[in-house]
Amino acid sequence: MKLAVVGGGSTYTPELVDGFARLRDALPVTELVLADPAADRLELVGGLARRMLARAGHPAAVTTTGDLDAAVADADAVLLQLRVGGQAARERDETWPLECGCVGQETTGAGGLAKALRTVPVVLDIAERVRRANPAAWIIDFTNPVGIVTRALLNEGHRAVGLCNVAIGLQRKFAALLEVEPGEVHLDHVGLNHLTWELGVRLGGPRGRDVLPGLLARHGAAIAADLRLPEPLLHRLGAVPSYYLRYFYTHDEVVAEMRERPPRAAEVAAMERGLLEMYADPALDTKPELLAKRGGAYYSEAAVALAAALLGGGTGGAGGTDGTGGAGGGAQVVNVRNDGTLHFLPDDAVVEVPAAVSPAGAEPLPVPPLDPLHTGLISAVTAYEHLALDAALRGGRDRVFAALLAHPLIGRYALAEELTDRLLAHNREYLAWA
Repeated sequence: MKLAVVGGGSTYTPELVDGFARLRDALPVTELVLADPAADRLELVGGLARRMLARAGHPAAVTTTGDLDAAVADADAVLLQLRVGGQAARERDETWPLECGCVGQETTGAGGLAKALRTVPVVLDIAERVRRANPAAWIIDFTNPVGIVTRALLNEGHRAVGLCNVAIGLQRKFAALLEVEPGEVHLDHVGLNHLTWELGVRLGGPRGRDVLPGLLARHGAAIAADLRLPEPLLHRLGAVPSYYLRYFYTHDEVVAEMRERPPRAAEVAAMERGLLEMYADPALDTKPELLAKRGGAYYSEAAVALAAALLGGGTGGAGGTDGTGGAGGGAQVVNVRNDGTLHFLPDDAVVEVPAAVSPAGAEPLPVPPLDPLHTGLISAVTAYEHLALDAALRGGRDRVFAALLAHPLIGRYALAEELTDRLLAHNREYLAWA
């Protein structure tokens, strides 16, 4: 089994390699190819990957290359974890929106649109090369903004599934609070990528007993603190929103916080420098503790479970749990074409819900009914994502402006005009049409 990781020079790749090593029974990888144009980083990461697998007695061969076509040739699955423009572009996304009083973030609001415009054309080019090399290969997209990128891939007919670690992180959090194994916890996880709610937390399967009310009653303060949201909000919602909903529910407070501290990209860049120094040590053969602060917790478990199911390995066995990537009960939370799952959205929208995953693809499972508190915001952000993808594919200032005007965090003419100008000014080097 050959897997290719595009963006393999990322400092986060050792987390993925750790998952391959630990969960070899679920996903018997024989060849791992790390592809990245940054040769210096790639060699450091590749060297550590080889040492980690050797330490674990894993037989997979690790190769590194800057040749994308060679990397994806004959690959059974291709994992996308790239960042166009690196942390420098991310830092800009996190700062210039603040100048207009808006959240600066790499997936939400104006910063998220900037990242989508840079990223979608690159990902589609990669996907087309994957299709030419091996039409049967699966593409697992972890590249943000996952919802928009996955929608672009699916609209072009690629065999793709989007993946995020929010659900699996909450599943593990709830399992620890309940003192049960993660595989016993099933989430009623509904929404869009980075715009989801846990409407139920069930024990023993999708039809199991809902213990969410008790969780909120006993542990509401801890859950709210972890999400950095007010505890009374969780009780009034009767649900657990994703961390990213704090950008909507507490927008002004978040903007004030962001203006008082360094951008997250600057913190991550500093971590990356430290991690790369560690990776250069030929004696290092385990992932460093510092990597846990890099973000993307449980990504390896979710990625292994998804790849195993798509490649015929089933959903069982990962990490001593059911390996379900956050859904529980034999399902996996993924980003997938809507196709009527949320009846108020168009079929070609991409939703983040539990799905049954097999070599035939990801089939969304039925979800609980949603009330207008959820459907209104989901509908608005879906409309924005449609316009964002249109701007990424066809370019043009007017399309960028339309996407910003439609975004529920922006929605004002003068503000959308100013943000459009700033977005284009900061991204001209990446946008051929700008």
